[in-house]
Amino acid sequence: STHFDDEVVVSELSGEMSSTKEQGYFAADTRLVSGYRLKLSGEQSILLNGTAVWQHSARFEFTNPTLVGCDGIQVPEHTLHLRLDRSVGPGVHEDYDLTNQGRDDVVLDLEVSIESDFADLFDVKARRRIRRGSIHSLWDEENGRLTTRYTNGAFERSLVLEVANNDSPPEFANGGILFRLSLAPTHSWHCCLWWMPVIDGKERRVSRPCHQLLDADSRHEVARRRWVDQATTFETSNPGVTVALRQAIDDLAGLRLHQHDELAGGEPSKDDPDAWVPAAGIPWFVSLFGRDSLTVSFQTLAVSPRFALGSLRALGTLQADSYDDRRDMQPGKIEHEVRHGELAALHLIPHTPYYGAHETTTLYVLVAAWAWRWHGDREALETVRPHVERALAWIERDGDVDGDGLQEYQTRSPDGYYNQGWKDSGDAIVTSDGSLATLPIALCEHQGLVVAAKRAWADIAQDAFGDRHLAARLRSEANRLAGQIEERFWWEEEGTYYLGLDGEKRPIDSVASNPAHLLWQRVVDPKRAARVVRRLMTEDMWSGWGIRTLSANHVAYDPLSYQRGSVWPHDNAIAVAGFRAYGFDDEATTVAAGIFDATSKFASQRLPELFAGLTRDVGGFPVQYLGANVPQAWSSGAIVHLVATLLGLDADARDGVLRLRPALPEWMSEVTLRQLRVGNVSVDFRIARQKDGRHRVEVLAGGDGLQVELVT
Repeated sequence: STHFDDEVVVSELSGEMSSTKEQGYFAADTRLVSGYRLKLSGEQSILLNGTAVWQHSARFEFTNPTLVGCDGIQVPEHTLHLRLDRSVGPGVHEDYDLTNQGRDDVVLDLEVSIESDFADLFDVKARRRIRRGSIHSLWDEENGRLTTRYTNGAFERSLVLEVANNDSPPEFANGGILFRLSLAPTHSWHCCLWWMPVIDGKERRVSRPCHQLLDADSRHEVARRRWVDQATTFETSNPGVTVALRQAIDDLAGLRLHQHDELAGGEPSKDDPDAWVPAAGIPWFVSLFGRDSLTVSFQTLAVSPRFALGSLRALGTLQADSYDDRRDMQPGKIEHEVRHGELAALHLIPHTPYYGAHETTTLYVLVAAWAWRWHGDREALETVRPHVERALAWIERDGDVDGDGLQEYQTRSPDGYYNQGWKDSGDAIVTSDGSLATLPIALCEHQGLVVAAKRAWADIAQDAFGDRHLAARLRSEANRLAGQIEERFWWEEEGTYYLGLDGEKRPIDSVASNPAHLLWQRVVDPKRAARVVRRLMTEDMWSGWGIRTLSANHVAYDPLSYQRGSVWPHDNAIAVAGFRAYGFDDEATTVAAGIFDATSKFASQRLPELFAGLTRDVGGFPVQYLGANVPQAWSSGAIVHLVATLLGLDADARDGVLRLRPALPEWMSEVTLRQLRVGNVSVDFRIARQKDGRHRVEVLAGGDGLQVELVT
């Protein structure tokens, strides 16, 4: 797949697309191209190679089978070389270059057939082929433009195909654009085909030049490169980890949603180049997801401390101010997902935006507090402060359905999500007999997140705003809830915490990865931490590649499922952070090693959203989940989170301090960071593990006014 902003192309290695598969050209959650075929004189070309060249571009190389030319003369196989370059954003720029490598003249037809079904992304993903509206095509022969228009009431989308820079005139017939070519030996033929979406009446005109497969000089590309150039760079003694880090940071830059620049605080080239909003994943989650954006924000504070500000601002702008049960919307709640396709426009799905994610609002508070520790920008803190206050009010009011002090979720929307934690698939939260837990559900990590968020914001209230009364109240509430976690969620028989409590407040007795989040949130009783870590590392939970979402001993375990036994990289990075929080460094490095080993087995050392929970064996490899997003924002962020956790990075921009509590393993005994920023100060330094197991820190450059402390 290739992508740019909210536009994605998913095709075969040959560049072809089929409407019966999850393929096509998507923009604004609509499949504008559902079928694509390329033929030479009626015959399918022979693919030599096809690959993504960059995040937004791909190249396909072809030759010909034996053909009968339009003059009746046979063209032997491998006489022709056809190259197709395809670049995305805005629109799609295709370059066709055909060269006659033979000794004789050839006369042939090149035909491009493109179909448009204008299916909503949700229908494509569900493999529902429903055409709700009408489709009409109009060929403008004079200008070489084919316009295909879809209408369903007030909802309209169009695709314009425009021929440009063509060495022979186009014809249109039977749904295909046809070119007649006459080529002497060594001569070449060129043509461009532009695919241009028309969204809400605005045509996204192709602006990329011919054959521009690498970065162009557009405003968006310049901003992306600027962010990568200014981001922290990592060099480690493990080449595989270094490559994975570079790939992750490139992917995070490429996932940027330019359509949310204004929500994030203005055009990056004019305002804050670091504050932008990442799409959640390619190809299915090319949108603003609250939970995902905030998760990436805390994962990447050490890469770009202001990166979080884009998500905080954009999500603050969309913070709910009223009740709408159809969208699970309540005052103060932070949105989960916003969509722009036909189903959303016609209110057939509630994503306009939809608010059915329970912990996102709490996560907003926590990320706002943690981001402040890294950026130290008082104005930015004041901007998010009212949103945090409204989020805290929601936690107390609607986050606690029955007023018992615990956080519970329950959908009110007829089209809403049954499960509203990060494990949000409909079958994710199950009891010991495999049945669905009844609503409302109080997940263990939702309680811990409130404790962590209130404690973090209490520090802000006291230190930044001088509000000791608010700080004391928040800490008191957090301590009370921490006590409830120990009393109501501890599972003595298994030595871990219950997954949650069901609608009858009965324990959900399933061993799962969720208690690892309690460790990361630092809410586990230290006397119990060792048992929780040990339980997570038992072989029914530990696959060898990572910690499973659900125990392999559970009746509902399915290693190939979405969230009932699969391995999620971001979940494992959180576990590593939790292990380190309680001093279990050996277990932390074991899990990190498993994830990095898995990363090395995937193409481009790019982690998918999730992979199967199958047990690792000699000669084995991680098995990707079919339909996983690649790249996916919080899987890319997990790579950074793992390294930052093993380094033990902790910033305090207000006091000008960077603390390091490293636990580097032998397989990554040295890490060099350059351009790491705390507030407005940039520093380069190296951390090395010595033979005796202790660590040495060396400041290489910068850091004026910043105190770098090694904590043991």
